[in-house]
Parts: sequence; C-alpha cells; structure tokens
Amino acid sequence: MARLTTSADAPVPVRVVALRLGEWIARLGEIWVDGQVAQLNRRPGMATQFLTLRDPDANVSLSVTCPRGVLPDAVGEGSRVVLRARPDFWLERGTLSMRALEVRQVGLGELLARLEALKRLLAAEGLFASTRKRPLPFLPRRIGLITGRASAAERDVVENAHRRLPGARFRVENVAMQGTNAVTEVVDALSRLDRDPEVEIVVIARGGGSVEDLLPFSNESLVRAVADARTPVVSAIGHETDTPLLDLVADLAASTPTDAGKRIVPDLADELGEIAALRRRSRAFVHARIDRETEVTAGLPQRLRHTVRQRLAREVDEIAAARDRCRRRVAALVEQSRADLGHLRARVRTLSPQATLERGYAVVRTDDGTVVREPAQVDGRLRVRVARGEFEVDPA
Repeated sequence: MARLTTSADAPVPVRVVALRLGEWIARLGEIWVDGQVAQLNRRPGMATQFLTLRDPDANVSLSVTCPRGVLPDAVGEGSRVVLRARPDFWLERGTLSMRALEVRQVGLGELLARLEALKRLLAAEGLFASTRKRPLPFLPRRIGLITGRASAAERDVVENAHRRLPGARFRVENVAMQGTNAVTEVVDALSRLDRDPEVEIVVIARGGGSVEDLLPFSNESLVRAVADARTPVVSAIGHETDTPLLDLVADLAASTPTDAGKRIVPDLADELGEIAALRRRSRAFVHARIDRETEVTAGLPQRLRHTVRQRLAREVDEIAAARDRCRRRVAALVEQSRADLGHLRARVRTLSPQATLERGYAVVRTDDGTVVREPAQVDGRLRVRVARGEFEVDPA
C-alpha cells in the first residue's frame, strides 16, 4: 500500500483517509478474542445482535456485531467468551467494530483451570508468602471498607465492629462488587483508601455468590494491587467455602463479612474485663507482698535495738581505747619534752656567764661600764663583778 503524501497545501479528502483506514484494518484478517460481555442487545426479529466485549483486567472494550445464530442463547451480560471475528471499519461513521463469525462461551471448568494456572504463577512470585503478611493494628484510627452500596456485607462489618468497639470509625467506598466494572472500581477504591493517612486497615467485603460472581476477586490486577498496597488488607469475600485469590494475598482472610467485623477491632467489653482482672491481680500481688514484708519486719524493732546496742557498745569501747591511747601518747610527749628542756637548761647553765663567775672568775669594768681587757684601759676606779655581787676597787 503506497504511503499518502500530504501537506497543508495538498490535503487529502476524508473519504481517502477512511478508505485507507478500512483497507489497513481489513488486512488484520480473522482473529480470536477473549473477553467478558459487558453489554448485550438482543432485539426480537433483528438479524444482527450487538454486544460490548470488555477486557476483565483493564477498562478497554470493543463493539461487536453478531449475525443471528452466531451468539449462543446461554451467553448473557457478564459471560466470559472467546470469539472469532474480523474487524469492520464503517466508512460512513468512521467507527470500528468487530463482526463475530463464531462465539464460544468459556465454561466453568476452563475458568477454574485458568485461575489455578494464575494461582501457581502468583505463588511462584511470592505474593502469597506468609512472610509478606502484615499484622493488623490493634486500635485503628479509621477503617477503610470497600463494599457494595447498601449491601448486607457493609451492614455486617460495620454493625459487628460497632458492637465490639462503639467508637470505631469507617470510611466506606461503595463500588460494584460483581460484573464487568467490579475489578476497576475495587482497585480504584483501594488506591484512594491506601493514600488516606488516617486509614490504617482496608476491608474488602462481599456476600456469597456463585463462582462466576466471585471471579473479580481472583483477578490478577486486583491481586497485584492488594499486594502492592501499603495498608494492611482484610479479605471478607463470600462464605467459608469460597476461596478467591484475594484471600491468599490479603494480610488476613476472614471467613465472612461478620467475621471481619469481629477481627478488625478489639472487643471493648473484653478489654475492660481484662483490665479489671489485671487490676485485681495487681492489687492481690501488692497485698501479698505487703503481708510478707509485714511478717519479715514483725521482729525488726527488737532486732534493731539489739543491733544498735551492740554497735554503741563497740563504739564506746573503741572511743575509750582511743582516749587511753591519746593520753599515753600525750604523757609520753610531755615527758620527752621535759627531758629535752632539762638538757637544754643544763647546756644553757653551763654556757652562761654566771657559771663562769661561779668558778671564781670576775668581770672588771670601768666607771662607764666598759669591760677591761687590757691594763692600759685602767684609769680610775674599777667595778668588779663576782658570782655573788659587785664591789669597787681603787687601783692606786
């Protein structure tokens, strides 16, 4: 097919573009497509039936036309089908649709086989590992709840949570819980709740239903969204016999919405009873301890007085001994000082001038008091001092 050459000065008509698009799309030929019937228009007497085929994992759909006799009567909205079709481009409207040549409804056995294969794939990636499970907060500030509008599941979760904890707060996201839009709406609601800083736990709740009704909760996109969520997620889908893949990836799988309401919050009455029991046990322990200490200290005053008397007696003896030691030490020091003083006195007495006079020596001085050391100093009367006094001497 030759390439069109166009410019602002040489545009091509719309019909040429439409024809080229039709030729290019026609080259696709027949293909097999897997999807879910989102809308179905069957009008009695019309030769053509119309349906919208949607991808269960994405918000993408295609318009499909089915000639009479091609679409099985058992196929309805929500059915999973595989169809052989070829694309048709309507030149008049510029729209694309698929013309179904053969339609096969996917049976329950095939759907279950696909789910089992998906389960093995996700398990091999570790999405179901117990090590990934996060503990639920003991007392969540706010609980996120994803459920159908005015559903029994919403009532069961909220009422049972309020019975256990009257002050429990919820942020409820009402979305489609079955059908072609269920996966997209649940994933979007989970994303909104996961971004809310006050929401500390998210519950995805739905009542029971058929296997087909619960297929959205085994969808790969939803399972991966739950695995990537930062907030702990509780699965409360169906009844005890239902095990969608959401149960395996959630941090806690509750058997029913009622069970989820009981497990996401503590029972206030039980907690108050436990606190009362702890208070009683603590009080009993304190009283028992006081009784034991009372018994131990019952004879303490007498023992204490005896101990004090013994200690005082020892201290008195030690003080008396110390006093005696001090007295002996002081007496010894005084005696030694007296001896030293006697020796010093004897030495002073020996070296004093009086001792010299006592031995018969005399001191001769002139009238002016000068000691005579040479005969030439004598000129007039002299004063002579001896051991017992003085007298004057006339040298003439």
